[in-house]
Amino acid sequence: MQNSLSNPQPPLLKMLGGIEDYAILLLDKLGNVASLNKGAEKIKGYSSKEIIGRNFRVFYTEEALKNRVPELLLEKALLKGKAQHRGWRVKKGGKTFWAHVTITTIYDEQNEVIGFCKFTRDLTDKLNAEKALREYARLLEFRNKELEQFVYIASHDLQEPLLTVNNFIGLLKKEYGNQFDENGALYLKYISESTEKMKYLIKGLLDYARLGTPAPKEPVDCNFLVESVKQELFDLIGATGMTIQYDKLPIVYGYAAELKQLFHHLISNSLKFRKKDVLPEVQIRATEDDQYWNFDFSDNGIGIEAQYKEKIFSIFQRLHSHEDYEGHGIGLSHCKKIVELHSGEIFVKSVIGQGSTFCFSLKSNIYQ
Repeated sequence: MQNSLSNPQPPLLKMLGGIEDYAILLLDKLGNVASLNKGAEKIKGYSSKEIIGRNFRVFYTEEALKNRVPELLLEKALLKGKAQHRGWRVKKGGKTFWAHVTITTIYDEQNEVIGFCKFTRDLTDKLNAEKALREYARLLEFRNKELEQFVYIASHDLQEPLLTVNNFIGLLKKEYGNQFDENGALYLKYISESTEKMKYLIKGLLDYARLGTPAPKEPVDCNFLVESVKQELFDLIGATGMTIQYDKLPIVYGYAAELKQLFHHLISNSLKFRKKDVLPEVQIRATEDDQYWNFDFSDNGIGIEAQYKEKIFSIFQRLHSHEDYEGHGIGLSHCKKIVELHSGEIFVKSVIGQGSTFCFSLKSNIYQ
């Protein structure tokens, strides 16, 4: 390498020479390689002996050479002091890689051009990752369309025969009910209960599938959500004597309908799994950290055994019989999906016989 390119800052050149993540080359005024670092040897595949003195055009594809890309980059660097370009480059052996190149003009003390410094970054892995992400997005769009089709089928083709079964059960009870013996009446009762259960399961599945359908985010007052839920559950809250304590809950930015479902499910859950001999209580708190509002819904109910703390968030998972506690194992799976729609997480802390605390986080930044 010529002294005019190496003398100005020898310590800096020595430091650049040891960098391996970027290919750094010094070129003379004609674009011939005067020096290269370890990163250039690693990325381009040439040793110093093999490449010094050769023109940097060797790193370009045939198409780029036909389009005079190397010459145009040097001309731009001379005119503006720096030139950048992304495209395919060629390493030793003819293998190509996707690169981001920056060429900077080097001047001497008299402000005369003495050469160029060329930085090259191998972006092949990034390009492949972007392609994979686009393919995943395409596949996800396809799956979403499949899900929409399933929702349509579930809402029409499944509910229609179920409605027919329910209608005929009603006719059987009305026209032939007095002809059934005790076993016949019991069988009809089981059929009726099963079809009713299936109706709620289909509705729950449809509701779960519809969560996250396109809707604008908006400021949502969590204090208003609690009061709305209290009005909806007014009779049950009054009948059980439940108290709900909260103070100055935040305004969050999200999907209003889904967040209302979240609060409704959690409060309903505390009502459902209350202790029979104790007035139910719920305390709602929220604290903010750098990125999230962290909510705690604490109750004094029956509690959850440790081995079931993950299972309860899976759809259609129940821990108790229908005779003990009504429901279909859907509510907490809705809660999990709603929280994840808001870039958060949900989990439960619980002690058997003392109660449970459902903890979830919601993004606090309105732009996220």
